Amino acid sequence: MGASYDDASQHEAGRTTSASDLIGRLRRVLQPEGLDCACRETLDGALDRFDQLERRREARRRLADARDHKIRIEALLSFLRDLDTLTEAESDRTVFDEMALLLVEIARSAEAGAAALRGM
Repeated sequence: MGASYDDASQHEAGRTTSASDLIGRLRRVLQPEGLDCACRETLDGALDRFDQLERRREARRRLADARDHKIRIEALLSFLRDLDTLTEAESDRTVFDEMALLLVEIARSAEAGAAALRGM
């Protein structure tokens, strides 16, 4: 189980986690040690399972983060509905700045949610 195996298992779907990086380093350190075949297979299996669990944990975290951004956007949109009641004759011009800030916040939250999903 050489470097090509390590690279393939770490870079599944082009993503690595800090745990995946750590597992790769562990594999490189333990590889030169003269472990017998059964012990090597047991260790590799355990490291693979740990890596898969960490990838799933990270994916769940990213998905939860994206969902949190979706909820934030929904809340911001509820405030933005007031835009429908405004006219160009609105005397309090600061309301337009507030609406603009809502749109900016929606864009930021959308970008952060997209980044979380891209990280999966």
